[in-house]
Order: sequence, then structure tokens, then C-alpha cells
Amino acid sequence: MRLGVLDVGSNTVHLLVVDAHPGARPLPAYSHKTTLRLAELLEPDGSISAEGIDRICATVTEALEVSEEKGVEALLPFATSAVREAANAEQVLDRIATETGVKLEVLSGADEARLTFLAVRRWFGWSAGRLLVLDIGGGSLEIAYGLDEDPDAAVSLPLGAGRLTSGRLPGDPPDPADVRALRRHVRAEIARIVGEFNRFSKPDHVVATSKTFKQLARIAGAPRSAEGLYARRVLSRASLEEWVPKLAVMPASERAALPGVSEGRAHQLLAGALVAEAALDLFAVTEAEICPWALREGIILRRLDRLRVV
Repeated sequence: MRLGVLDVGSNTVHLLVVDAHPGARPLPAYSHKTTLRLAELLEPDGSISAEGIDRICATVTEALEVSEEKGVEALLPFATSAVREAANAEQVLDRIATETGVKLEVLSGADEARLTFLAVRRWFGWSAGRLLVLDIGGGSLEIAYGLDEDPDAAVSLPLGAGRLTSGRLPGDPPDPADVRALRRHVRAEIARIVGEFNRFSKPDHVVATSKTFKQLARIAGAPRSAEGLYARRVLSRASLEEWVPKLAVMPASERAALPGVSEGRAHQLLAGALVAEAALDLFAVTEAEICPWALREGIILRRLDRLRVV
């Protein structure tokens, strides 16, 4: 069957169309993405602005039209931290449902971490052993650990690259004092939950997902996307320690010129790098392998598993 996953995230509204059936690997058929940057469309009270709601409705409507054109049989629509944590979340969801007919499933942070973990487990298989999975989104950082398909620990922190950039790094390039303050904040937030994971055995494999990690790995020398999904890509802590000071003094226009960095995400790459560096350091990780599957694939796999049971 042809499934569509509609991801209303902090940075984009992303429709991923796949051909899939239970027991088989989902095959990507089409991808449609619209930049949203909800973190920049928030009112002082934390609510999504009227302009932000209008843009969400317009992009969801556009994605619906694309899904119909591509022959999608079932649409799996969901929203993450930007909608989940908005002060007017119910109003936003009601407006989307009324104008588009789409009822978004609002995932909790822990659910995001669990579904991303499921996708990573399926990608690497049982031979990967105990997995520690890190995922930096636009609004939050997800961390999960486990040996099975359901993690033993799953945590979400408000440390997304877009959120931190809009709230704590206003300059371009940012003021060094703001960078130092953000670095302290990020490390304090992650340090609070490290103990929850340290009670388990050391992971056999550390994996990172998301656009932020992929872009950081690329500028550190990982293979290009043109080399395919199966090219091994890693991001080392040493590379991050080398690149963070460089990114801190670059304006967004210079970051956008780096290999693999998109213009739309260049402004938030420094914040993402600070989170990535802190996570690898505080979890005593030398390097993380990049996984091409993440939350959207986890949503698809959960749906296929349910069909299999029926």
C-alpha cells in the first residue's frame, strides 16, 4: 500500500510518501517539504501566532493535495514539540481540523524518542546490541536507550536547534557571551538526565539521527548524500570540538556555503552543534553513527506492525 506520513514539525511540514507492506522495508516514493520555522512564529506567551496558524493550515492543505496526486491510500498525520508545547495548542489543532479535515496526532516527547528508537533498531538490526539514540529536532532533543525494539529509557528535552536559536542566539554571528551562556544551559539540561541512562550497561552502538546530525557529519567529512543510504557516516566528538568554535564566528551565509548545509537550516546549525557536542561529551561517547531513518520511519513501522497483527 502507499502510505503518506505528514510531519508538522518545528522547522518544516514534511510529507513522506512510501510504498510499504507488513514485513517489508518501506520504499520512499516521494518527498514534499515546506519550510515553516514555527519557533520564529511564537507570541511572547508561547502561543503560535495568527500568521503561524495560517501558514500551518496552508501547508497542510498543500501537502494533502500532493498526497492525493501521488495516490496515497492512508495518511498518517502527526505534530511534535512546536504544536505540543504551544499555549494555544488546542485552538491550533481545532483550526487545522476544521479547515483541512486533518486531525493531527500530537506525539509526546517520550513517544518521539520511542518511535525514533524503533526506526533505528529496525535499520541496524539486533546485531547492533544495546543502542543509545540521539535525535536533535527543531524543538527538542530526544534520547533513548535499549536492547529491544521498545527502549528501556526515553527522554525528551527542550533543546531543539530552532528553539534555542530563536530564543538564545539572536545575533548573526551571535555574541560570544550568548554562545557561552547557551553552552552552559545545554550542558546543565543534559547533565540532569545522564544518570537515568548510566544505570544501564554501556551501549554497544551510539546512533544519531536528524538533519542537524547529518549536516554536522557532512561538514566533518562524512560521505555525500549522493553516495547512497548505505554509505557509513559517523560524527566524532573530536570533529565537533573542532567545528563548534568555527561555526560560532560564522554568519549564517557562510555556514550555508559549507558542504551539506542547507540555507534554510544554516542559521540554527551552531545551536544544534552545541547540543550534539554536549550530548556526546556528557554521555562519554567518542563517535555516533548517522542513521538515515528517524521519526517518520518509526511512524510508518508502527502502522505496518499494527496491520500485521490484524
